[in-house]
Amino acid sequence: MKTKLLFFIFLMSFCAFSQELPPIVKYTSSTYGAGNQNWMIAQDQNRYVFFANNDGLLEFNGSNWELYPSPNETIIRSVKVIGNKIYTGCYMEFGFWTRQTDGKLKYTSLSNRIKNKILDDEQFWNVLNYDQWVIFQSLDRIYIYDTKTGTFKVIAPNYKITKSFRTKNGIYFQTIHGGLFEIESGKGRLVSNNPILQSNRIVNVFSIEEGLLIQTQLNGFYKLIGPTLTKFSTEVDSELATSSVYSSQLLSDGSFALGTVSNGIFILTNEGNIKYHITQNKGLSNNTVLSLFEDADQNLWVGLDNGINCINLQSPIQNFVDDTGILGTVYTSKLYKGNLYIGTNQGLFYKDHQTNGQFKFINGTKGQVWSLFEYDGTLFCGHDSGTFVIENAVAKNVFSASGTWKFETVPNQKELVLQGNYYGISVLKKINNQWIFKNKIVGFNYSSRYFEITAALEVYVSHEYKGVFRLQLDNTLLKTKPFTTYSSPKKGKNASLTKFNHTIYYANKEGIFKLNNTTKRFAKDELLSAVFEKEEYTSGKLIVDNSNKIWLFSKNYIHYFSSSKLSNQLKQNVIPIPASLTNSMLGFENITQISNSNYLIGTTDGYYVLNINDLSFKNHNISFAAITTNKLNESFVNRAIKEEGRFSYDENNISFNYTVPEFNKYINAEFQYLLEGFQEDWSEWNAKPTVSFKNLPPGYYTFKVKAKFANSALENSIEYSFTVKKPWYFTNIALFVYLILVLVMAQFIHKAYKNYYQKQKEKLIEENNLLLEIKELENEQEVMRIRNEQLSQDVDTKSRELAVSTMSLNSKNELLAFIKEDLKKTPDDGNRSIKSVISTINKNISEGDSWSVFKEAFDNADKDFLKKMKLAHPSLTPNDLRLCAYLRLNLSSKEVAPLLNISVRSVEIKRYRLRKKMELSHEQGLVEYILSV
Repeated sequence: MKTKLLFFIFLMSFCAFSQELPPIVKYTSSTYGAGNQNWMIAQDQNRYVFFANNDGLLEFNGSNWELYPSPNETIIRSVKVIGNKIYTGCYMEFGFWTRQTDGKLKYTSLSNRIKNKILDDEQFWNVLNYDQWVIFQSLDRIYIYDTKTGTFKVIAPNYKITKSFRTKNGIYFQTIHGGLFEIESGKGRLVSNNPILQSNRIVNVFSIEEGLLIQTQLNGFYKLIGPTLTKFSTEVDSELATSSVYSSQLLSDGSFALGTVSNGIFILTNEGNIKYHITQNKGLSNNTVLSLFEDADQNLWVGLDNGINCINLQSPIQNFVDDTGILGTVYTSKLYKGNLYIGTNQGLFYKDHQTNGQFKFINGTKGQVWSLFEYDGTLFCGHDSGTFVIENAVAKNVFSASGTWKFETVPNQKELVLQGNYYGISVLKKINNQWIFKNKIVGFNYSSRYFEITAALEVYVSHEYKGVFRLQLDNTLLKTKPFTTYSSPKKGKNASLTKFNHTIYYANKEGIFKLNNTTKRFAKDELLSAVFEKEEYTSGKLIVDNSNKIWLFSKNYIHYFSSSKLSNQLKQNVIPIPASLTNSMLGFENITQISNSNYLIGTTDGYYVLNINDLSFKNHNISFAAITTNKLNESFVNRAIKEEGRFSYDENNISFNYTVPEFNKYINAEFQYLLEGFQEDWSEWNAKPTVSFKNLPPGYYTFKVKAKFANSALENSIEYSFTVKKPWYFTNIALFVYLILVLVMAQFIHKAYKNYYQKQKEKLIEENNLLLEIKELENEQEVMRIRNEQLSQDVDTKSRELAVSTMSLNSKNELLAFIKEDLKKTPDDGNRSIKSVISTINKNISEGDSWSVFKEAFDNADKDFLKKMKLAHPSLTPNDLRLCAYLRLNLSSKEVAPLLNISVRSVEIKRYRLRKKMELSHEQGLVEYILSV
C-alpha cells in the first residue's frame, strides 16, 4: 500500500510538468545588479524596459542593465512611461526622468513643488495617465498633475485607497469599505458600493462592451453592468481562491494574465478557460508575482518577489522544462500512433500528443534510451539493456546481450532489421509477426553507434575513437569479410555518420565528408563543411528527418539542408539558436519531426518544440546605448550619442555599446561593425553588443553598426562620427611655429656651418702655412745638416790635411835627422860646409816651430778642444795637451813617437800617465774619451 502511495505521489508531482510552455527568460538579482523585488514595469518608445525596484529605477535595453538610485534612496514602488518621460513614485517623492544627450537618465522632482501638501510617511504605489494628466496614487490620496499647466489637484477619500486603475474610458480607484470610485472633474464619484466590492480587494478593472470586468484578489472576476454586479466564472476560480491574485494584465490577444502570491501565473482566454499555468516548478523563478506587463513584442514581463522573468508568449518555440529531473536528459523522441514517446537517461516515457496530459513511464525501461525506430508498424527502442519492442505502452525485450544504439533496415529483405550494439552489429528477424533476435554478425566486435548499409550489403560504421570502418557482409548476414579501416577521414570527438539522398556522409571537426560510391573514398563536401568554419564545431551529429532534410548543430546555429526544387544543389537554412541556450548534450543532439513544420529537440532538462514555418519576427531597430571614452588609467566618461564627437588626443580609448531591444530566449541579435578610418573590412557577425578601440591615432572616424535578428538583417543601421584631435604639439599652429623655428634653425645652422667652414678654411690655411713653415724649417734643418756634414767633412779634411801635414813634417824631420846623422858620421875634419848644413838642419827640425805650426792648424780644425781639455783637467802640461791633440787625430803611438821625438815605449808611458791625470776608469778607453770631448 505504501509503494502504491509513493508511486501515486510520483505521478501527481510529474503531472505538474507535462505542459509545453512558452520560453521563459530568467534574470536574477545578481544578473541585473539591483534588489530582489520589482513592483511595477513599463516600456518606452525605444522598447527599453523599466522596473520599479527596491534599489531604484532599473533599466534594461536588451543588452545591458542600468540602475538609477531613487532620489531619496528609498524603494521605487511605481513607474510609468508617458511620452519621453519616465514617471516614478517612491517614499514621499514622485517625479520624472528624462534622457540626456549621453543616453543616461536625469531625475526631476515634481513633489518638491507641493512638498507641504504631501503627508508624512506617504508612499506612491501607482502612476497612471489620462490625456494630459498624470495620476500619482498613494494609500491615502490621489495627486493629479496637469502636464500643460503644471498644477496639481488632490483627491483625499475618507478611507484608505487600496489601488487605482485605468480603463479605456476612465480612471478608477477602490477604498477600503467604500467600494469602487471613478475620477470625474478632479473628484471621486462612487460607481458601486456593492458589498462584494466593499469586502473584496480589487486587483484590476477592465473595460468590456457591457461595462466593467472587475478582477478581485480571492474571488475571481465580476462583471459590473450598470448597478448590477454578476460573477464571471473561470476554470481556475477554485485555485485563485487559494492563490491570492496580486497583479493582472489584459493581453493584446484578449486573454488575461493573473499573477498570484503563491501559485505563479495563470493565463486565461477571454472566455475564462485556462491557457497556461506557469509556476516555479515549470520554469518561473518565483511563485510570488508582484507585477505584470506586456511589451510591444507581446512578451509578458513578470516582476517577482525575487527576480525578473520574461515569457515569450508569441515565440515559435514551446518549452517542456523538467526541473525535477524525473524525465531527465532527452536522447530521442518519436510520434507513434498518436502518442509522443520520449527516450531519456531515466527510461522511456509517453503521453497523448493531442493533450496536455502527463508523461507516463513505461515499465521495464529504466535506464538510458538511445534511439526509437519505427518500421513496418513496429516501434523499436534501443536501450542500454538491449532492444525493446513497444506496443500499447508495453515494452517487450527481444535482445539483451548488450546495449543497442540504433536500427537500420536491410535492402530488399523486409523481414530483417540490423541493430548497432555495444559489441558489433546483430540481426533481428520478423517471424509470425514477431520480432526476434536472429544472429550477431561474426568478424566485427566494435561499438556501432552510427552505421549505414548499402544495397551491396556494405556497412559503414563510425567509431568515435577508431574512425570509419567498411564491412562487406555475406548474403546470409552471418559474417563479414575482413573489414577496412579508413585512414582518412580521421576519427574525431562527437563524430557521426548518416545516409542522405542515398549517399553516406561522415562528420567530424575537420568537416563533412561524402562517400564516392565508385571509389569507396570520402571527399570533403565544401557546402556542408562550411557549417563548421570559424570555430563553430561542437558536434558532428547528423540527423535526417522524415522530410529528407539533413540537420546539423554548431556553436551558434542549428542548420538544415534540403534538396532544391530547381537544381541539384542543397538549399541551406539557418536557425540562429546557440547551443549554450538550447541546453543540449553535445554529441547527443536529437531532433524529431512531429508534424509538417514542428520539430521536437531534446535537451538536458526536457525538450522544446520548434515551428520552422513560424520563424518570422517583427522588425527591430538597432541603437546606441552608450558611447564612452577614457584616458589611460582613468574612469570612463559618457559622451553625447547624437552629436559628432571631438575628443582630445589622450582620450583615444573609446567604447561603443549598442543594442537591439529584443528579449527572445533562444534567438539573439547579431552585430557587425566597421570603424572607417581605422578598419577596411566589416567585422565577423557576433552577439557581443559592445566593442572597444584602444589608443586610436589622431584622425576623423566613422563607426558603423548593423544587426540581424533571426538571420534577417534589420532595416536600420547606425553610425557615429568623431574626431580624435591632435595633441597641441601637432596642431596646425604648432606645425606653423615648428616651420618658423625650423627655418630660423636652418638659417642659424646655415650661418653656423658657414662660419664653421670659414673657420675651418682659415684653420686649414693656417695649418698649411704652419706645415709650409715646418717644411721650410725642415729644409733649413736639412740644409744645416748638409752644411754640418759639409763642415764635418771639411773638419775631417782639415784633420786629414793636418795629419798629412803633421806626417809630412814628421817625414821631413825624420829625413833631416837621417841626413844630419849621416853628416855627423863624416870626419870632424870634414868640410866646413858640412857643419853649415848640419846647422841648417837643426834649425828646420825645431820642435817648437813644428808644434807651433801644428797647434795653429789644429785650433783651426777643432776649435777650443785644447781649452776644454785644460778646463776639464787643469793638471795637464803642454806636452800632455800635445799628446791629446795627436790622439784626437786618432794617431797611433808609433805615429806619435816621431812627432814628440821619443820612442814608442815613451809614448805608451805618456799615455798611461795621461790616463792617471784624467782619472779614467779601467773600462774607459783613453782615445774614446778624447774623441767624445
